[in-house]
Amino acid sequence: MNFPSELKYTKDHEWIRVEGDTAFVGITDYAQQELGEIVFVDIATEGETLAKDEAFGSVEAVKTVSDLLMPVAGEVLEVNPELEDKPELVNSDPYGKGWLIKVKPADVAEVAGLLSADDYKNLIG
Repeated sequence: MNFPSELKYTKDHEWIRVEGDTAFVGITDYAQQELGEIVFVDIATEGETLAKDEAFGSVEAVKTVSDLLMPVAGEVLEVNPELEDKPELVNSDPYGKGWLIKVKPADVAEVAGLLSADDYKNLIG
């Protein structure tokens, strides 16, 4: 499994990558493997401001549906448009083309409080 060191992680298996005053959010390689084949991504929170740990959408796999939780408080700026036709990108490229949302964090400093790659690896064992 792959856990890029430049990302921050949550105990709920989301990752976040800050670029300037925006951030990309997705699910980890571990999460997509645990879920199995992702068949649908349901995110209807574009334009909304959400609290940390609030659900911003869900992913549907063959056997289950899993909520997606905000790693930090902020405004959902964009949903990855490619996922509507290709939800399997979350499986094949979870840290690249399979990103879920673009966020404007309310406080970028909040990202520093999330898990490092090593902390996340320890969490999942």
